[in-house]
Amino acid sequence: MNSQNLSIRPIGAHVSAAGGPEKAVGRASEIGADAVQIFSGSPRVWKRSPLADLQPEIVFSEQEKLHVSPVFIHSIYLVNLSSEKSELVAKSRAVIAYDLEYGSMLNVAGVVVHLGSHQGRGWEAVRDDVAREISGILDEAPANAQLLIENSAGQNGKLCSDLSEIRWLLDEVDSPKLGWCLDTCHAFAAGYYLGERVPQEEVAKERLTAQSLEEAIEKHRLWDALKCIHVNDSKDPFASGRDRHENLGDGMIAAEDLRRFLRLQKSAQIPLITEVPGISGDGPDAENIARLRAMAASE
Repeated sequence: MNSQNLSIRPIGAHVSAAGGPEKAVGRASEIGADAVQIFSGSPRVWKRSPLADLQPEIVFSEQEKLHVSPVFIHSIYLVNLSSEKSELVAKSRAVIAYDLEYGSMLNVAGVVVHLGSHQGRGWEAVRDDVAREISGILDEAPANAQLLIENSAGQNGKLCSDLSEIRWLLDEVDSPKLGWCLDTCHAFAAGYYLGERVPQEEVAKERLTAQSLEEAIEKHRLWDALKCIHVNDSKDPFASGRDRHENLGDGMIAAEDLRRFLRLQKSAQIPLITEVPGISGDGPDAENIARLRAMAASE
């Protein structure tokens, strides 16, 4: 269990909030984390508990005692703000609004969200509607709310696998309540390499779509809006378009590439959260937290 913050940079994991978010703080501390990400309820159903049931003072007490901060919320997987079904969009809007209220009560650092899929219609066909929905949600959100768009691997028409789409939404919505969260597995799967050069096996394929993640973030002016990094290895090869996380150092992303990216000066203070399966398959564990600390440590 943590007796003190082990690093200036927060390093944490997504853990279960069963029994209440204060229990998640304890679970994070037990694996050596000093930051935590949770769901506000089951990630696979729309129903949420009444906000009146939340007891922030207990959570704050546990955070202070165990030195676990910040907290992030991850919104549910059912969200799709670009759906053609108005009922689905309405449900998505409502659950994001709930998570922002929930997060506001816990003073979290951000609510991470996957915006959904254009379902074959293309980015241009849905982007205006998505921006309008986000703007409406944020207009009614608490003053301290922070919504973080997560990049996707690009599977099945998922939005924001291309970082230019995140830049467009940030500009269009133009709200201090909006930022983004980078997932390393998703970026790798979408064709962004984390090292200084394209993975060697991809050179042989003469892959022309590969881009440097660092250069893409620079190009799209995204460093300042980046509030969290999900550090996950990938079960699948570069530019696969598949979103399957692997334990750090055990997947297809070269460990030296992950290490290099995490040690970039511009990413050096950004909180890190891992969402890996864990050695036993039960989720992030002490071993992966230790690996992440070693990767992120300054030389």
